Amino acid sequence: MKLLVINGPNLNMLGIREPAVYGKADYAALCAFVREAAAEAGVAAEIVQSNHEGVLVDTIQAALGVYDGIVINPAAYTHTSVAILDALKAVALPAVEVHLSNVYEREAFRHVSYAGMACVKTYCGLGFEGYRKAIRFLAGLEEA
Repeated sequence: MKLLVINGPNLNMLGIREPAVYGKADYAALCAFVREAAAEAGVAAEIVQSNHEGVLVDTIQAALGVYDGIVINPAAYTHTSVAILDALKAVALPAVEVHLSNVYEREAFRHVSYAGMACVKTYCGLGFEGYRKAIRFLAGLEEA
């Protein structure tokens, strides 16, 4: 099984940006965590991060026929991007949404997830652990 792990804008600033919300670990630590979680689940994972909506859309579209599923943290695009929603719907790969913080305990505008409308599951507020759960879920190792 091959999974694509997509991280949206500002995740490259982990450890610097609002550590009280997102933690003190940096983006390299997140990537290492994802690689370890994928290895534990017996799946291959490619990790992509971009601050640009079009790059994320292109990445999702290019996943068709290459990957078995997508783990996506659309970050700020969660609440604004119909383009990412449409790309996820177009490729129709099973996708799981992940958020480091609990978006439902934050500002009201963060309570709407366009990307989540195309996802089979969402993990939020679990920090890095949400990525492990998403990977395990797509690998059939985590219950719904």
